[in-house]
Amino acid sequence: MTNQPYGTTFALWRAGCPDAWDSYTGHPFVSGLGDGTLPRAAFLHYLTQDYVFLVHFARAWSLAVVKAETLDEMRVCAVTVDALVNHEMALHVKTCADEGIDEAALFAATEDFENLAYTRYVMDAGLQGDFLDLMAALAPCCFGYGEIGTRLAQSAARETPYRDWIETYADDEYQGVMKRVGQMIDAAVVRRIGDAPDSARRWAQLQNRFTTATRLEAAFWDMGMRGA
Repeated sequence: MTNQPYGTTFALWRAGCPDAWDSYTGHPFVSGLGDGTLPRAAFLHYLTQDYVFLVHFARAWSLAVVKAETLDEMRVCAVTVDALVNHEMALHVKTCADEGIDEAALFAATEDFENLAYTRYVMDAGLQGDFLDLMAALAPCCFGYGEIGTRLAQSAARETPYRDWIETYADDEYQGVMKRVGQMIDAAVVRRIGDAPDSARRWAQLQNRFTTATRLEAAFWDMGMRGA
């Protein structure tokens, strides 16, 4: 477990929901990104919804700054907000602008139900729960995209039109942020529930948070496919 790129806690959470994780990271939408067969309309629908999602996701990471107990936790969460707002969202803006969709239209887009369900679930985890509840709900998106980006960078068809998207999540900058997030979560878990987290009373609750968010990720891909 300890050799996982995003840390021990993530590896335990991932192992705790193998079917849900495979449905998310091996979704036909992801396969279509890799081999280039994903319809462009589906990709643009996804990008528009994902831009709105990232607005809420950045707010959730900002809430994590408030929920943090240490300066290191605050720093990592603040860096993640910056990565989302000033880097990841830039890909969405550029790609959509090339297709005639400007940033104002992205920000004003009506949220699909899957988007509403996912973003509100994450925010509720943070508002109702503590820092670890919020991390468990945030983790599938962060680490799943890192895992998908790494895999597709190695296996995607050379001619896929989605190479820019793949490289956004495979590049050293994104991967570096995610590794740091994983280290921070590991330290946060040890600080709050000890160095054998999967035997702690709270573990089932945290696993459920992670598993539910993972299922909501798969539903987000379903939503994207509906835009084709």
